[in-house]
Amino acid sequence: MSILESEILAKAAARTEAGEQFALAVVTDTWGSSPRARGSLMMISEDGQIDGSVSGGCVEASVIEAGMRLMAQSRGAEQLDFGVADETAWEVGLSCGGSISVWVCSSSSISQGLLASAADKIATRQSVFITCDIASARMRDGEAGPQNQLTDDKSCFQLAVLPHPRLVIIGAVHISQHLAPMARATGFDVTIIDPRDTFATQARFPEQTIINDWPQDALKDIIFDRDTALVTLTHDPKIDDEALRIILPQPAFYLACLGSRKTHNARIHRLKQDGFTDLQLDRIHGPAGLDIGARTPAEIATSVLAELISAYRGRQDEN
Repeated sequence: MSILESEILAKAAARTEAGEQFALAVVTDTWGSSPRARGSLMMISEDGQIDGSVSGGCVEASVIEAGMRLMAQSRGAEQLDFGVADETAWEVGLSCGGSISVWVCSSSSISQGLLASAADKIATRQSVFITCDIASARMRDGEAGPQNQLTDDKSCFQLAVLPHPRLVIIGAVHISQHLAPMARATGFDVTIIDPRDTFATQARFPEQTIINDWPQDALKDIIFDRDTALVTLTHDPKIDDEALRIILPQPAFYLACLGSRKTHNARIHRLKQDGFTDLQLDRIHGPAGLDIGARTPAEIATSVLAELISAYRGRQDEN
């Protein structure tokens, strides 16, 4: 299960509150091939627990070693530069030749209150901007501006942790059991809503956010913005339609509903009777997912995720 950069900052804030030591590693630059982009984070805890990743193989092992060393010596920060030849690239976790720079900062060199403020912003889906001051070995508040870039003199790295796209799934069904972890692995913050607590259990959906409530109640506390998507999977109008009535006026980037074309036409007819316009209803992808001939729950989940990613990346390209 992958972990999001926002989750790493939130976990770091919790460790700070508990008085625990840790180190944060940030990918500050890459050349050639690298499995992780600039701005990728990893937290190394004093008990040896690792969250996130900056690469893999020997690169990651060296970063972990540096983090443990900084904590032991109460030092500030350290810049690690790795040059990788094609013939040894696989040994250090890169798919082909290139270079990667990683800045490792101990918790003692993070400005007081920085991570608590970041956690508050993350909870309300705000962007977090942090300056990794390489020259002075400090992590401090940053300002909105260039995202995940080094300054011209390479003295600072401007880290930006933006709200991850959110996927709200209505219905804790078999398809959801595949879609939820797949979506989270590709960077979506996933919430599953289903009033039927027999279906929506932590045992069936480990490590997922579950709300056992009707959509009209559960959705009141969810921020719907242009980075939010909704997929309904129950086939039950009492559940699916209520969610659609709430989200159709909102600026979500993707709306989709499971069901046959006949089922979807009946759904559109009901929503028209509720006063929704053709322009609003045309936003709904129905049946949900790309037409890949999917039959099994896992295949259907794959088709929905592919369409979801396409909609998200297409929206980004328009900005």
